Amino acid sequence: AVVSTQSTGGIIFFAAQLFGSTVYLLGLLDTIVDSFGQDGGTFTKSLPETGYWPTLYGSALLFVMLIVVLVGAEMFAKTNLVIFVVVLVALGFDFVNFFIQTEKEILPPSSNTLVNQSQYLQYTGWSMVTLLENRGNNYTTDYTTMAPTSFNRVFAVLFTGFTGVFAGANMSGDLKNASRAIPLGTITACCFSYGVYVVLTMIIAATCSRGLLQNDYLFLEHINMIKGVTTAGTICVTFSASLSTFIGASRILEALALDDILGRMLYFVKAGRSRRGNPWVAVLVSWFFIQGLLFAGSLNAISQFVACFSLLTYAVVNMACLALDLAGAPNFRPTFSYFNKYTSLIGFVSSIVMAFIVNPVYASISFGISVMLFVFIMFRTPGSSWGYISQALIFHQVRKYLLMLDARKDHVKFWRPSILFLCKNPRSSIPAICFLNDMKKGGLYVIGTNLSGDISSPGFANRLEEHNLSWLSLIDTLGVKAFVETTISRDLRNGIQNLIMTAGLGGMTPNTVVMGFYDEMESKDFLSEPDQIPSKRKLIQRIRPQHGTTNRAFLDKLIPLSESHRPDARISVDNYIGLVRDVIALRKNLCILRNFHELKRPNFGSGNQIQYIGKYQQRSVIWCTNSSD
Repeated sequence: AVVSTQSTGGIIFFAAQLFGSTVYLLGLLDTIVDSFGQDGGTFTKSLPETGYWPTLYGSALLFVMLIVVLVGAEMFAKTNLVIFVVVLVALGFDFVNFFIQTEKEILPPSSNTLVNQSQYLQYTGWSMVTLLENRGNNYTTDYTTMAPTSFNRVFAVLFTGFTGVFAGANMSGDLKNASRAIPLGTITACCFSYGVYVVLTMIIAATCSRGLLQNDYLFLEHINMIKGVTTAGTICVTFSASLSTFIGASRILEALALDDILGRMLYFVKAGRSRRGNPWVAVLVSWFFIQGLLFAGSLNAISQFVACFSLLTYAVVNMACLALDLAGAPNFRPTFSYFNKYTSLIGFVSSIVMAFIVNPVYASISFGISVMLFVFIMFRTPGSSWGYISQALIFHQVRKYLLMLDARKDHVKFWRPSILFLCKNPRSSIPAICFLNDMKKGGLYVIGTNLSGDISSPGFANRLEEHNLSWLSLIDTLGVKAFVETTISRDLRNGIQNLIMTAGLGGMTPNTVVMGFYDEMESKDFLSEPDQIPSKRKLIQRIRPQHGTTNRAFLDKLIPLSESHRPDARISVDNYIGLVRDVIALRKNLCILRNFHELKRPNFGSGNQIQYIGKYQQRSVIWCTNSSD
């Protein structure tokens, strides 16, 4: 289930990257149209901006990004370096401009129909009055979408500026030293961006009137003394952000395909790689989705979706880190010194809360999609080979509670049978295995076997592995809640003695040993003719959905015939009596089963009359002795 959760998070992360790339691309389009559009271009009025023209411009820019990403990570890195230089220059000019620009009156953009086009907007320069007037909130209407603004919408739009925090992790496979570059680059980028945002916000609040901020989203260009610098920086930064999330989406899709998250659905993605390792099929698929999202047409229209998907992604990542920390996994060694389980918990809770604050409807839709993906992956995706965090968590909790379980505090009032079943041949013991599973009443159930041989002999390790896998296959097929313990000894009695003494762990050890009755009857192979055994109908139903057949060859492959099934492998009378004495000497309760091949388990809940042991002509019998006898 935890694997399904992580896989769902990967798919949601892929969707968040697609939405993020589209948002940045739409921001780039807004800048181009406002700067060069026919109706209200700041520099020239040459580009048509009605109908599908903006979408056409966006498609052309997206195609340029596609070429860059298809060339490979090196081209992406070189392009981003040039863009980074341009952005730094533009940002530096903007900061300097605030100190040298005096008061200025600015006409509102032609796209803003909410204000009088002849009414000037005020840039006041440094003013304490302006700073005090900009305190507090005063939400109005967004002139690009005609929707009322609120904290939720403003947060969603601003939050898109931080969704590139995983940009380095998305390209971990293309980095020379990922373990050093990702944390250093991510933390540096976050601190730098946060510092720029805070300083720029304070300067803007002290120099720009509220009317200017609310009615002209490109005011930084309009107040700059050097025309075109801010526009160039805006175009570069939005192009870079869209390009970064584009290549990130393709890498995430490739990872989903390589991990077989959706089975054969993404096989074509896994097969499409260039000689340099560039996943060109994943790039084309990501380009196709972004092109489709581009028809949304407005940045603010999908920014809340981006925020919800991104926050959900961060929640899943924090939950995974929290689970790894709680499990104490030795391979999870974060180098960030301030990380602990509480930071992960705070990050998880705050991400969930903020997703619903941004937009409860979009957050609910995001969670609904996540649940559907979770269910789909759980039931349709084959098991992964990259580990299950659930097993680490279970191990951690079981170890903790086993240490708390004190055998010295056992009391007869809470006694329950904890069974060790000594079984030599699984194929002839199915009725007894199922009966003891019903009898254990929540207690420990261990099925013990002895494998004759020398552990140092060639090929014995493979034989032991096949022996254990055969038993586990039977346990899974029958659906019994039991553990399998195997001892290795040339002498059967010594092997069983070791099994009785070592079975279990800590305070959870068997208190009852169950063994079959000694007789000369030939063992019956229940799996060779399962259709003739009414009690095995459930077994047949369990096998057929998984493998589609119940023929003899398949059953022999699933559970090979035990070597103890041979007549020459039978235990001697002396050894059998010795085993009975050993069980009593070790102060264990002893049960001996006879004629259980005649036992037919009742089908509870079917309305049939319950059948009991001893109802048949050849009766099934249990002899029991108490450890105190």
